[in-house]
Amino acid sequence: MTEVHLGHRFGDVLVTVLDVDGQPLSDREVTVEQRAHDFSFGNIGFELIALASGESDEAAGLADLWLDVFNTATLPFYWGPFEPQRGRPDTERLHRAAKWFVDRGCRVKGHPLLWHTLTADWLREASTDEVEAAVRARIRREVADFADVVDAWDAINEAVIMPVFANERQRNAITRLAWERGRIATVRLAFDEARAADPAATLLINDFDLSTAYECLIEGVLAAGIRVDAIGLQTHMHQGYWGEEKTLAILDRFARFGLPIHLTETSLVSGTVMPPEIEDLNDYQPESWPSTPAGEQRQADEIVRHYRLLLSHPCVQAITYWGLSDDGAWLGAPSGLVRADGTPKPAYDALRALLKQEWWLAPTKLRTDDAGRVHIRGFLGDYLLQHADHTASVAVSAPGMSRTRARLRPRSEHGHQAAATWR
Repeated sequence: MTEVHLGHRFGDVLVTVLDVDGQPLSDREVTVEQRAHDFSFGNIGFELIALASGESDEAAGLADLWLDVFNTATLPFYWGPFEPQRGRPDTERLHRAAKWFVDRGCRVKGHPLLWHTLTADWLREASTDEVEAAVRARIRREVADFADVVDAWDAINEAVIMPVFANERQRNAITRLAWERGRIATVRLAFDEARAADPAATLLINDFDLSTAYECLIEGVLAAGIRVDAIGLQTHMHQGYWGEEKTLAILDRFARFGLPIHLTETSLVSGTVMPPEIEDLNDYQPESWPSTPAGEQRQADEIVRHYRLLLSHPCVQAITYWGLSDDGAWLGAPSGLVRADGTPKPAYDALRALLKQEWWLAPTKLRTDDAGRVHIRGFLGDYLLQHADHTASVAVSAPGMSRTRARLRPRSEHGHQAAATWR
């Protein structure tokens, strides 16, 4: 097993604690506790949309499990389901869902703005010029309508195969657009429109094809002057855990572009793994695909190894696990961290132990010195200092030692600590 080092994920802050009058609070006991991670530990929020939008409260238990571990929600903007009838997008409902996550201190990412799969079928007979105009308008509309709650987007998804995804009989409007305009021009279209609608948004190029074809596309995109904020890598491991050596080699290949890396779609199964000869994961459709005790223990061990390795790489900025529950999981795979009956699997407990114990500072009592200083060491993120009924916010924002001053305020002045954004 590859040895991993996480020192770059931790920092030290020497805090001078000031009382309400701005004087150093010397020789007093203070409590420090972590409130949020800077790192983006994500999961899809698809399963919670009905609850978050106020349509149903059936998923309340699942929401508690989700919020106890994750700080970033990916929400679905697949064009076909989002706008089944032209001019009637599902904006209001999804906006309510996004705000529900934001109100609970989470970041929200939209997935995706442009993709050839699950696209609007009503565009099929339109001319290519009409398709391009509709795509541009759709991207501007979604990014602008959700700018207050969504701060990151998969601007384009799976552009490597987009022009050649299907034969002529199956080709839809988006594959035709990419075929006629070319990959780089199509990528530019998506990024330009999204950037114009929200210049502060984090925009990703995202793909499952992690071959040299994706590297060549990224090279061409960057050479064309298109500004990409992060590279998205999909890592659905339905055919078994890739292992540290393979995963690290992939990370290093894409790290050469000098951009943050987001692991946008990660999954590990807790049952029988998919046969290796399956080329397209969508082609594997067993009658049943149950989670098993042995598979659940394997999944737990693998998720710890995977997350440790990903965090050891300095370019990795975000990880999104693809689904909390087995109920409705992609391809029917037992890839969730929670069983279909709502009970957590060992993988959920193992991941929670990493994020909320090993990489989390529990409430700790410290004593200020004569100059009112305390030393905080912890995972990069937001912290809260408390003395009596007064508090102060402190950020551990970079590896190494830094110094700051924190003035105590009445506790009522400190609300919920929002998670950091990518901006």
